[in-house]
Amino acid sequence: MNFNKVNNLAGWAVCAVACTVYLLTMEPTVSLWDCGEFISTAYTLGIPHPPGAPLFLLIARFFIILFGDNPHNAAIAVNSMSAIVSGLTILFLFWTITHFARKLIQKDDGPLGRQAVFTIISTGTIGALAYTFSDSFWFSAVEGEVYALSSFFTALVFWAILKWEQQAGKPGADKWLIFIFYMMGLSIGVHLLNLLTIPAIIMVYYFKRFKVTRRNTILAFLIGCIITGFIMKFIIVYTVKGAGALDIYFVNELGAPFFMGFAFFFLLLAAGIAWGIRVANKRKLHYLKLGLWSTAFMLLGYSTYLTTMIRSNANPGVDMYNIDNPINLEGYLSREKYGDWPILYGPDFTDKAPFVKTGEQYVRGKEKYEATGSRYKQDWGNTPSSHFFPRMFDDSNERGQIDCYRQFAGLGPDETPTMGDNIEYFMRYQAGWMYMRYFMWNFAGRQNDLQGFGNPRDSNFISGISLIDNAMYGNQQKMPESTRVANKAHNKLYMLPLLLGVAGICFQFKRNRRDLLVNGLLFLITGLGIVVFLNQAGYQPRERDYAFVGSFYAFSIWIGLGVLWVKQVLEKIVKAPIAAYLAAGLCFVAVPALMAQQEWDDHDRSKKTLALDLAKNYLESCPPNAILFTAEDNDSYALWYAQEVEGIRKDVRVVVTTLIGTDWGIDQLRYKVNNSAPFNVVFTPGQVAGDKLNVVYYQQMPGYEKDKYYDLYDLLKNVIGSDDPKYTTVSEDGDVYHLYPAQKFSVPVDVKTVTANGTVNAGDKVVDALQIDLSQKNFLFKNDLAILAVIAGNQWKRPICFTNNGTAQDLGLEKYTRLNGLTYQLVPVENTNTSGVNTDVAYNNIMQKFGYGHAKLKGVYFDEENRRRMNTIKLAHAQVARSLAMAGRKEEARRVLHRFDDNVDQSNIPYGFTSNRGNMHNVFSLQFLEACYLSGDHQLAAKVAASMKKDLQQQMQYYHYLGGDNYNQDQMVNNAWLLLQGKGGELTYRQSAFAQDILSSYQLLQQIAEWEQAFQAKKTVM
Repeated sequence: MNFNKVNNLAGWAVCAVACTVYLLTMEPTVSLWDCGEFISTAYTLGIPHPPGAPLFLLIARFFIILFGDNPHNAAIAVNSMSAIVSGLTILFLFWTITHFARKLIQKDDGPLGRQAVFTIISTGTIGALAYTFSDSFWFSAVEGEVYALSSFFTALVFWAILKWEQQAGKPGADKWLIFIFYMMGLSIGVHLLNLLTIPAIIMVYYFKRFKVTRRNTILAFLIGCIITGFIMKFIIVYTVKGAGALDIYFVNELGAPFFMGFAFFFLLLAAGIAWGIRVANKRKLHYLKLGLWSTAFMLLGYSTYLTTMIRSNANPGVDMYNIDNPINLEGYLSREKYGDWPILYGPDFTDKAPFVKTGEQYVRGKEKYEATGSRYKQDWGNTPSSHFFPRMFDDSNERGQIDCYRQFAGLGPDETPTMGDNIEYFMRYQAGWMYMRYFMWNFAGRQNDLQGFGNPRDSNFISGISLIDNAMYGNQQKMPESTRVANKAHNKLYMLPLLLGVAGICFQFKRNRRDLLVNGLLFLITGLGIVVFLNQAGYQPRERDYAFVGSFYAFSIWIGLGVLWVKQVLEKIVKAPIAAYLAAGLCFVAVPALMAQQEWDDHDRSKKTLALDLAKNYLESCPPNAILFTAEDNDSYALWYAQEVEGIRKDVRVVVTTLIGTDWGIDQLRYKVNNSAPFNVVFTPGQVAGDKLNVVYYQQMPGYEKDKYYDLYDLLKNVIGSDDPKYTTVSEDGDVYHLYPAQKFSVPVDVKTVTANGTVNAGDKVVDALQIDLSQKNFLFKNDLAILAVIAGNQWKRPICFTNNGTAQDLGLEKYTRLNGLTYQLVPVENTNTSGVNTDVAYNNIMQKFGYGHAKLKGVYFDEENRRRMNTIKLAHAQVARSLAMAGRKEEARRVLHRFDDNVDQSNIPYGFTSNRGNMHNVFSLQFLEACYLSGDHQLAAKVAASMKKDLQQQMQYYHYLGGDNYNQDQMVNNAWLLLQGKGGELTYRQSAFAQDILSSYQLLQQIAEWEQAFQAKKTVM
């Protein structure tokens, strides 16, 4: 039997199955998180967030063209690309498994019999299909993100080194090595995960070409690590850094045009490599020649980043970081925006690492590069607590980092961490919670889709075996239904994929330890290696399992090889041919078939359109020509997609509040984008260039009264933006910091203007000026200044809106905002109890323009982040209905409420549902319930209340169970309140994690009961 032919056909068949699965379950339009950004930048060839993905954008753009270059098909095209390249990843995984299996079965390169061929093919099929249906890989395979294409390159290069291994004795075999490094260079333009295969690749090369000893094996591994570090630091960062430095010299010192020094650097580098190859050929230095050719092709693949600078100079609609010069490209590639962190040496969170000056900060001016301040980085080794392997380094607690350190290391409120505590945190949180839990999701089972923060209820791994799960987390049957049987991400795999993979490890350990080491390195470096490198501080804003799919890929190889172990065991019971077929059948049913059955419902996105509908709702809630301030990620990326790709409301200027804290973010407001005219941002480009005005400090000055309101425009333009020494201070390092002498500002209101352009309604009591009180702030960041500058410079000519009222609240503007549907518009009218809603506008927007992501179709899965976004829509309905009811327009209020209820099926998103952040799902539903009562819709109120009570009562029963029978529910609630007040409170360790939920569940139930009694009595009287 021709093994190669069967192997090829079977591989393509498995690939076809995977592609079909992913194409059937992919999202039909844009998804949440970064997908909107990547699809929009692929469609327009724009610039996504650092460090970019130019090759991904080019390939995605090619798929968009294949699908007719139609904006309405762009998301389908990019999602299809992910589905297809994910299927091809499965193809290379299949061939990788069969390569390893063949080496375990075939002896002396002799011919393979029919049974041996069947066994090898079955290993590939079962291992590849197990990965096909694995939780984390399937998630990325059905959306327009970089991780699917990154996985493809990882699978490709690992397969390629095995092809080289097969042909290593033939002439020209080393061309496979050059191919590998070229693919790696290309993959840098997608994601850096691919580079972590290098140590495993080096080990394959070493085992084939060198004498194997323990010393040499360790040396080969270290060389692999050094090569990986060299590529990540020198090839990716320092080549561009050197080119940028040369460009500054050419432009500033020699008067050359921009990019001349940049081009000259790479010409010199190319000439140096060519000369080195020539010398290596002459002197027959094989390894030098191989290294130089590999470097040359890696740089050739890496050159896709040139498209980033080319496109940035065209000023596309999405132009993150404004990479129109080599200096910005360096900061883009080194991810300066995201800061730095220690890996091998640094402090504990009890110390703040000082910043040290590392050089000048340059920006591109009209004719040369201009110095705009200093560049700094944190000196992690220069603190009293600095030590080896710092795991608890982050001294900020803005998202609970220090709380997380103390929770997972078992530290008391005032305890100082030790080295042992760092190791404890690493083992329990970084390696355990942020890696092993994800690993077990994929191969043991998953509890639910609530983001986990270390409690026994949310998103732990499970086995599906009650005895085991109950011992780890308590009786699972006591948990609320919404966290268990009613949660589609509740997947029971009974640890069967895990056990089969462990069997594969054992089998390979006995038969071929060298291959075990190769695959083991891939498994460890793309798993725990990433954990060590990222040094994650909790709590993360989302689950990060997608970062470790390379490790799960490697484990799937062992799942396939586990079939050989099962066959070996069965051969002791039945004859060999029957054992082979029985092993394949049992393993297929127990692993990939079970995984598909359990995972399908929570990975099928084929009907969901919430991300796009959410973006439309935001945009349609804005008046014409508005500026819309948003947060990053899920508040903005889908908006970019809606505008840049589908052309929805291109008159609205979407501005991400975190991104305008940069010179390029502010400068983008100075030019037209789509149909949105430029804005007056008060400051000149020179005043905000580079690090200028990154932060300004309050300081009392003569002539400024503490309680007086000063004109905002004048203060920004002539004080904060001024270089007058009386408004600045100089640091010890010579850096200039700007000051502001007042904390209360006013924005004059022209009544004629706001009346004529519809900013205010007839009958509104318009104020003479907005009064902004920032007395609680002693400093302002550049993004704060930018928002205030837009407000001051706008002079009420164009609408200003916010997706989140928290942004307005942070700047003292909340009392001047009015809800238009899903956005809050700035108006010169102070809110009263009911005027926080623009009732007529909001009513029409909801009733005529809102979408709900196909939530009325049965069987559509909305994960926690989607539910959170739907809650935002639900809250808007509640607020508008409440305002209408308070105004006596109860019939319209009921229509608004039924608009939501009719479009959101309860089987998809119930009103009562456990959530992991302060019971917010039920809190939003409570406001919806209040609106139902106020509008007189008792039937809908009963439906909402019943759903909420069911979930809240189940929560209370669960929390009470966690404490045993020591006290009743009322005592439990009182103890939770005392604990939250810092007054003691006797709760068990497991209960204490839910203190806030215990209190909120009790309060919500009390409020529901109070309303039921009050409104029932009112109804009876009527």
